[in-house]
Amino acid sequence: MKGVILAAGRGTRLYPVTKHIPKPLVPVAGKPTILYGLEQMQGMGIREVCIVVSPDLGDQIRDGVRALPTDVQLDVQLSYAIQEKPLGLAHAVAAARDFLGDSPFCLYLGDAIYDRSLAPFRRRFEELRCDNLNLVQVVPDPQRFGVAYVEGDRITKLVEKPKKPESNLAMAGLYFFRPSLWEAIATLEPSARGEYEITDAIQGLVERGKDVRAAVFEGRWFDTGTLPSLLACSAALLGGASAVAPDASINGKIGPNVSVGRGARVSCDEIANSIVLDGADVEVPGAIRNALLGGHVRSDSPLENVVAYGDEIERIEA
Repeated sequence: MKGVILAAGRGTRLYPVTKHIPKPLVPVAGKPTILYGLEQMQGMGIREVCIVVSPDLGDQIRDGVRALPTDVQLDVQLSYAIQEKPLGLAHAVAAARDFLGDSPFCLYLGDAIYDRSLAPFRRRFEELRCDNLNLVQVVPDPQRFGVAYVEGDRITKLVEKPKKPESNLAMAGLYFFRPSLWEAIATLEPSARGEYEITDAIQGLVERGKDVRAAVFEGRWFDTGTLPSLLACSAALLGGASAVAPDASINGKIGPNVSVGRGARVSCDEIANSIVLDGADVEVPGAIRNALLGGHVRSDSPLENVVAYGDEIERIEA
């Protein structure tokens, strides 16, 4: 089995930080987001992984992966593929077609982080010998997600962001496929938002009579694409503690749930539930709360619910 991690998104909901740093390199609890996916691939016994990147950010992501801390032990052979245009998840998967050949593979959405091993789901896929196995999770707001309709564990229909969902099983960012996927992708038409949707490809498998299954994930799953979800994920992983790089300088009360990168300098009254990037230089009178900060940040008032890089500050609704 091979693996594919999708990392071509722009991360626009984390601007202005992601104007300067690719979203896959934004740290969560002291580790780059993409490292969680690579560690999960390794934990599933997958040793060949392709990272799908955009044309303009691919080199930065490669450099960032090469610069992972020396204590990170990864036994994974990496390849890269370029998604030339942002035309959806199925389009991104197709960019890795040459790498995958006719191998079964695991598809991992680069924004996703899970609180436990995904290895049982690989085993389940192989035991079932199905065409496709999809991780799903019961959620209170299924209209925000691709939703699976099931009979037992067989998926009978998928709907992307339904206005009136009749199921509460959200697609949870991890998929296993066999080569039958390629025929389904080849016949896709763009969705209403102009993208080639992976949910439409899976629906195509269902309509072709293929064996498409759901497996429920009962742990904690985070989509780290927004500031609230990014900070919630970091807090869950830190568990109230803080992760401060040894060479970082902090002048102020720290914690809970603070991550401060290498070479960063922070001066404030207190900082809580926040992420400070490598090399950041931050001076704030008062408190910093619920923030993602990078670059040379100066403010004449406390910072709360913000994404900031240098003098670009975006306030986020709590």
